[in-house]
Amino acid sequence: MTHRELFVTTALPYANGPLHIGHVMEYIQADIWVRYQRLRGATVHFVGADDAHGAPIMIAAEKAGKTPRQYVAEIAASRRQYLDGFFLSFDHWHSTDSPENTELSQEIYRRLRARELIATRTIEQFYDPVKGMFLPDRYIRGECPRCGAADQYGDSCEVCGAVYAPTELKHPRSALSGATPEVRASEHHFFRLSDSRCREFLRGWIQGGRLQPEVANKAREWLDGEQELADWDISRDAPYFGIPIPDAPGKYFYVWLDAPIGYLASLKAYCARRQLDFEAVLRNPRTEQIHFIGKDIIYFHTLFWPAMLEFAGPPFKVPDRVNVHGFITVSGEKMSKSRGTGIDPLRYLALGMNPEWLRYYIAAKLNAHVEDVDFNPDDFLQRVNSDLIGKYVNIASRAATFLTRHFDGRTTNLQNAADRLPPVLRQQPDTLGQEIAQAYEDREFGKAIRIAMAYADEVNTYFDAAKPWELAKKLGQGSAGEDARRLQEICSVTLRGFQYLTLWLKPVLPRLAEDAESFLGCGPMRWESSLPPLERIAPYRHLMARVEETQIDALFTPPALAGSGAALTTVTPTKEMKVSSPENSPAPAPANGTAAPQPAAPAPVSIDDFGKIELRIARIVNAEPVEGAEKLLRLTVDIGEARPRNVFAGIKSAYQPEQLIGKLTVVVANLAPRKMKFGISEAMVLAASHEDQKANPGLFLLEPHAGAQPGMRVR
Repeated sequence: MTHRELFVTTALPYANGPLHIGHVMEYIQADIWVRYQRLRGATVHFVGADDAHGAPIMIAAEKAGKTPRQYVAEIAASRRQYLDGFFLSFDHWHSTDSPENTELSQEIYRRLRARELIATRTIEQFYDPVKGMFLPDRYIRGECPRCGAADQYGDSCEVCGAVYAPTELKHPRSALSGATPEVRASEHHFFRLSDSRCREFLRGWIQGGRLQPEVANKAREWLDGEQELADWDISRDAPYFGIPIPDAPGKYFYVWLDAPIGYLASLKAYCARRQLDFEAVLRNPRTEQIHFIGKDIIYFHTLFWPAMLEFAGPPFKVPDRVNVHGFITVSGEKMSKSRGTGIDPLRYLALGMNPEWLRYYIAAKLNAHVEDVDFNPDDFLQRVNSDLIGKYVNIASRAATFLTRHFDGRTTNLQNAADRLPPVLRQQPDTLGQEIAQAYEDREFGKAIRIAMAYADEVNTYFDAAKPWELAKKLGQGSAGEDARRLQEICSVTLRGFQYLTLWLKPVLPRLAEDAESFLGCGPMRWESSLPPLERIAPYRHLMARVEETQIDALFTPPALAGSGAALTTVTPTKEMKVSSPENSPAPAPANGTAAPQPAAPAPVSIDDFGKIELRIARIVNAEPVEGAEKLLRLTVDIGEARPRNVFAGIKSAYQPEQLIGKLTVVVANLAPRKMKFGISEAMVLAASHEDQKANPGLFLLEPHAGAQPGMRVR
């Protein structure tokens, strides 16, 4: 198989507010595809960015009493909680308000001007006499000149999809002041999309299999319709928050010109961080440029964007694929916060709802067509609990019990039992794996899920028909020999099926797959024809909790109605999570009826006391078990010093050594060395755990965000 190099992007969210569930749906879709490609060995550059320019940003910042840069910086700082919270594996997240985007936008403009694809002409434009500024298209409202729909934007109609000039609107008004705008003259710059060279190029590009059939048909309608393609107004007058147009004082690029160039700017910043040659990545003939976008921005991504790139010339290249998806609805209705039908991604996480529930549910409903995805709360609860818990996770918990109890977790060598294997483990997994792989490649995620769950049904059917509990009962009564061999084989076959399912679902459920791999003791799996053999499993620990109706109810209860005093507590998403409320969820009382003692609050410390602790970023360069120690792993950590340090950490119950090598974590660097029977521990790694370890076991190492380097001080 030819090695693939992929440059993958998602649409840039506008930096005037938090991310919504539509953004998260798109990112999950792209992330699943990217993770699958990485499992196949592809090199993937997966980047995103905030769309940070434009009059709306300028106006919102003014209302907030901030500069536009302060405003967008605060928005940018909030993105990480979404990306990490839903396990989105972007390599880099950038901003269009960046030196890279300024440089690239001005360079592409100069190249287009040199190709005589930039024109200047005086136009009449709406001016708000109250605000004293020319009005951005989106701040003019009126009736669509094509279909007559009321209250439409000044550049396009959400009802019929028409694109037009703001001055074509009927009964226009300023969305800022409500005033009737005046028509004033101003010189503007245009990208000549109507040029015959653009039309000729776009006809070939659209027919090149880069678009879904329905998207290609729509693009052809625009291209070959009765009306010629209009030249694209790419300039705005001051005051405007954006990138200055070279050699044109007081003029700025319209946000829709520099926004898609933000894809390239993010890649360039990422390449600089990774010490990659940006131009070499783009010039590489194997590099595929892939975009994931919503259906509302097809026009820009299938006409303007490829034409700009084509005529800007190398190293810039036209998209190899533009993958378009529909919107997300709730119970068949368009999202509406006021009606309580919106889903706030951060509220979802704060309620302790597992992000992989949402990843799975969205994947199960996605296909390669431009269709809306409907979130139905009842269907969500049933599908997650039935598929993920009742079918998939249930396989591991059922088989592991017998292997751990009777065989110390050791499995049968199934290669020696090939003649006795049931159909569920003969040729079927390889065939199904190929079908699922093709489904992922084609973005038919729902099909991949259906095939996997049908296989889960077969594995469970095999286990039920074999009745291992009866064999275990015989062993308890003193039987051995053939009964023991048969019991071990049944459970080994079942867990082998679970292993296949784990690989197939890994792009959708990355954290659960990681926990399952640790449980199976097979190491990180890649998409190969043969899986690593199973030899000995770890004691089974709960892999995923069920969705509770109370969580669904809370998700759709507007926060203002949720009751005062509620405190939402979240822990690591793949473990049991809880929602606690001081008023509605009191701690259970002891059996004797006395009040449960509350843990004493820790004594406050001063900032000077805290400053005495030296926390540093560390990279784990090696990890190994400690002979004779039940709980310890020996870690070799690099904290930016001349030599690495030796650390003993009591995390053996939570991590396999191979899981840790290469990971970043946080250590207390100035802790006095401690002499132990196994050697000297020269620092302390930091990990999180529940207060009640017996009820909620688990340890979770702290992991810094991408970009942190060994030796950095944590303050």
